Amino acid sequence: MNKKISDKDKKDWKDFISNKEKLHNKDNYLNENKNKIEIIKTIDLHGFSLENANNVIEEFIIKCFKNNVSKIIVITGKGLRSKNIKNPYVSKDLSILKYSVPDFIKSKQNLMKIIKQIEEANIEDGGEGAFYIFLKK
Repeated sequence: MNKKISDKDKKDWKDFISNKEKLHNKDNYLNENKNKIEIIKTIDLHGFSLENANNVIEEFIIKCFKNNVSKIIVITGKGLRSKNIKNPYVSKDLSILKYSVPDFIKSKQNLMKIIKQIEEANIEDGGEGAFYIFLKK
């Protein structure tokens, strides 16, 4: 590995840090239909246990609501590599985060009071392995 920094890289870095222009915030999207900014956050629950995923998602939803986030993309995965599929004593549909996290959210009244809608994500956001949460204003 070359540890030397080229003169071009030094110049590019100097130009970057001296630039007064603000960087685009990737969490903010301009809604072209309404000419307003939507704040969208994403959370990936791959590798979480069911209990941990439920705790994390509850805290995340509340934090997003307080920060005026309008849409959350929750990535759960499709459960294709879940070890629960091989266990005959565990329900496949209820053990995989894809099914159990939305059910957990719907069972929590404090969350449902701040949620407008929950729906499956578009393919570009994860399709069957993800879902959207639309928060109330």
